[in-house]
Amino acid sequence: MSFFSYTSVENIKAENNQVLGIVDLQTNEIAVSMLMNAFIFEKALMREHFNESYVESDIYPKAIFEGVISDFDPTLSGEQTRIIQGNFSMHGVTKQLEIKTKIERRERTYILSGTFETIVQDYKIKIPPLLAGNIAKTISVDFRFECLPYEE
Repeated sequence: MSFFSYTSVENIKAENNQVLGIVDLQTNEIAVSMLMNAFIFEKALMREHFNESYVESDIYPKAIFEGVISDFDPTLSGEQTRIIQGNFSMHGVTKQLEIKTKIERRERTYILSGTFETIVQDYKIKIPPLLAGNIAKTISVDFRFECLPYEE
C-alpha cells in the first residue's frame, strides 16, 4: 500500500508493507487492516509528523476497510475489473468508498490492485494553517494485494 501527495513545496510519498488483506471467495467479502505507523517515508521527519501530528497513530493505530466485490467470479482465469464497495475507517472516521479494482487470477493466486483518492479533511485530520500549502487536500492511494487460498 502506498500514498502520494503532490504540493508545490514538496511531494510526499510513503509505502506500507504491514497490511493484512483477506478475501472470502464464497461471499466476495474483503477486509483490510493496516498499521498506520508502518508507513516508510523518504525523510524521517515526514514520518514523525505523519504519525504524531496528522494521523495520530498512537490514538488511531490502524486503518480498516471492509467491503464486498461486486459481480466477482473467482472461478474465472485472467483479469477482471470490478467495483469494491465498503467502509474505510481511519483516524476515528468511517466513510463509504467505491474502488475500481483490477483482479487478476494466476493459478491459485489472486492479485487485487488499484488506486483511489481520499480527501484529508474527510477524516478530520487537522493541518495547521501555516503548513496548509505543504499538504495536499487530496491524497492518491495505491494498493496491490496478492492473496493465496487459506489452508488449514
